[in-house]
Amino acid sequence: MAAVGSMRSGSPAFGLGHLLTLAILALASDACKEVVLQVPSELPAEKFVGRVNLMDCLKSADIVHLSDPDFQVLEDGSVYTTSSVVLSSGQRSFTIWLFSTDSQEEREISVHLEGPGEVLNKRPHTEKVLSRAKRRWAPIPCSMLENSLGPFPLFLQQIQSDTAQNYTIYYSIRGPGVDKEPLNLFYVERDTGNLYCTGRVDREQYESFELTAFATTPDGYTPEYPLPLLIKIEDENDNYPIFTQKLYSFTVQENSRIGSTVGEVCATDLDEPDTMHTRLRYSILEQSPSPPMLFTMHPSTGVITTTSAQLDRELIDKYQLLIKVQDMDGQYFGLHTTAKCIITIEDVNDNLPTFTRTTYVTSVEENTVNVEILRLTVQDKDLVNSPNWRANYTILKGNENGNFKIVTDPKTNEGILCVIKPLDYEERQQVTLQIGVVNEAPYTREASSKSPMSTATVTVTVTNQDEGPECIPPMQTVRIQENVPVGTRNDGYKAYDPETRSSNGIRYRKLSDPRGWVTVNEDSGLITIFRALDREAETVRNGIYNITVLALDADGRSCTGTLGIILEDVNDNGPFIPKQTVVICKATMSSAEIVAVDLDDPVNGPPFDFSLESSDSEVQRIWRLTRINDTAARLSYQNDPSFGSYAVPIRVTDRLGLSSVTTLNVIVCDCITESDCTLRSGERTGYADVRLGPWAILAILLGIALLFCILFTLVCSVSRASKQQKILPDDLAQQNLIVSNTEAPGDDKVYSTNGLTTQTMGASGQTAFTTMGTGVKSGGQETIEMVKGGQQTLDSRRGAGYHHHTLDPCRGGHVEVDNYRHTYSEWYNFIQPRLGDETIRGHTLIKN
Repeated sequence: MAAVGSMRSGSPAFGLGHLLTLAILALASDACKEVVLQVPSELPAEKFVGRVNLMDCLKSADIVHLSDPDFQVLEDGSVYTTSSVVLSSGQRSFTIWLFSTDSQEEREISVHLEGPGEVLNKRPHTEKVLSRAKRRWAPIPCSMLENSLGPFPLFLQQIQSDTAQNYTIYYSIRGPGVDKEPLNLFYVERDTGNLYCTGRVDREQYESFELTAFATTPDGYTPEYPLPLLIKIEDENDNYPIFTQKLYSFTVQENSRIGSTVGEVCATDLDEPDTMHTRLRYSILEQSPSPPMLFTMHPSTGVITTTSAQLDRELIDKYQLLIKVQDMDGQYFGLHTTAKCIITIEDVNDNLPTFTRTTYVTSVEENTVNVEILRLTVQDKDLVNSPNWRANYTILKGNENGNFKIVTDPKTNEGILCVIKPLDYEERQQVTLQIGVVNEAPYTREASSKSPMSTATVTVTVTNQDEGPECIPPMQTVRIQENVPVGTRNDGYKAYDPETRSSNGIRYRKLSDPRGWVTVNEDSGLITIFRALDREAETVRNGIYNITVLALDADGRSCTGTLGIILEDVNDNGPFIPKQTVVICKATMSSAEIVAVDLDDPVNGPPFDFSLESSDSEVQRIWRLTRINDTAARLSYQNDPSFGSYAVPIRVTDRLGLSSVTTLNVIVCDCITESDCTLRSGERTGYADVRLGPWAILAILLGIALLFCILFTLVCSVSRASKQQKILPDDLAQQNLIVSNTEAPGDDKVYSTNGLTTQTMGASGQTAFTTMGTGVKSGGQETIEMVKGGQQTLDSRRGAGYHHHTLDPCRGGHVEVDNYRHTYSEWYNFIQPRLGDETIRGHTLIKN
């Protein structure tokens, strides 16, 4: 911001009449405001002195005049020296006049500079101002310049109470900078009220100090309220503006329009905001490569834009700028720093790929496929391996038959021309192709007379090749009736020499003949019927029987063709009924539908005639046929036949009179649906065979398996028992059979558990044997228990009405059959004679 200089005395705007008006206004009004600035005794040039508030004095001022040319004032009220100033008498004063041409108002501000040790109340002008004040005990604006050089202690202000005229007043202060951090920075003289600073202050650390002043009498009386005292630290431009980055990197597309934004830089300043000290201005100092300058920077925002539309990446792909930021709105005495900015030019597709040659000549042998025949090269100045550089080739003309294909080599960017479909020398000896090339990315230049596609012409010469025979067409057919006699000759497959277009010198060989029906003549290719032909055979599809023939020339080159023998149908198959078992559910239906088929061609097939083919009067009495359509009839019963299976022969005749007899197995069943009729028994169907369901079959198999397990267990038990060869003693009571007499009412019962043998005895000694395990319980009967133990003991217990003998198997253990001292045959001889009686002395014998 430019400083406001002094007004010239000879200016026409300030004539004699106008000066008189100013003088009257000056006498009529006091100074707008008095400002006292504490400064060192010596001030260098361009030194910040302080700040005055111009806006509060006269907002619409557009003319500012200073009475002292050694000073200048900026728009924000900052006062600077224009040359070196020495305060010889310790003080200096000047006046700032403000004038508004719109409102014809004038104001003045008196500025007093005081050196170290000067007191405000010693100045006559100040005394005049003080005399007009009602009271001195009021907040007095006070400020000091940061980083002041002293000398210290530095006088700042005098606080004074009007009550000092009547009392002896002692002054004191408290607050930050006195009794709080930073300690002892300020102090006040007790008797005079002079306020001093003891050292330098950094505004960026302390913007102001809020102190409290006290006025008291020696006896402690306080005639004044505590006085808030604000000491504002005036900012000095002592901080350089700093870029947020030391190196900025931006990109911009080439050929961008003028004014296109490249990027934005930013800087910060720690000095007081909204002052000249922090009013920054950006600029570009240097550009590398050298001018012409292609970029500009907005001085206030730091936005970099283009000044030319001639950015060409193919010439220069990167620029480096040296940028500067300066405070004081860019004035020459402001502080500044620099940084670097790298601007990369992005590639756009502004260069077309062009062929290095406009015409190419190549050759290819006929019948050759999937071979590379030519490489076409292009030039492109755009960025390599980018979409702006990669080429797309297209065959524009000459490839109507699809013989060629062109692809791009991703490494070299060449166009590779290939043959993908064989060429025929006999058809064309030369092919001319027109090939165009463009980039993957669209072309960005505006429309001009220049074509956006580069083209080249390729002439392809087709060379002749000694070819083998051609099997054209690959599928040939002949028509033969299926009933022709063996040995009949007919036309066969014909192959041709592509150069002579004849079949001379071509030999034939049969490659495949599924049924071996024909032979092929080696010289002529004619076929001879070797076996009878059958149109209805499985290898015949849609009436055509295919054989494969190999054709060879003298040099052994060959081709393969297919000869389709179209078999003309003859009526050699009578119609028949494929479904020979018919189920009629008597509960829900009285008839069944039967369908006949004929393997011959439809011309020798339906409509069919159906008739009962039987001389048995019983068949004629029970069954009746009714035609439904050309291929189906309805078989219904009459005279209420019984359930069972019936054999019903039916003759079916085709339209030419050829017929066959099919004997149907008709089942009359007591069912609801056909699936329910499973031929369960003779009572229902009269049919001996019974079909079992899957669950019945599974149950039978499980039963058989169980029987085998039982037999296997018995055989193993007998084998182990026979090996021990134990003899059954005569005295059973002294061996393993213990008689236990239990008298109780009720029936005699025997319980069977785990397969051991138990003897149940009545009161008179009759016995019956069954199966028993350990722990057999018997109520009201005598029981002989057979137990086994390693050391057998006999435990006898007797009581009233109770007598029991037990052989304890060592108080536990598992009873096993194979440890008995008698064999199975001895047990059998002992038990078998006794099994004939049903009862023994009134007791029921239970057999297991």
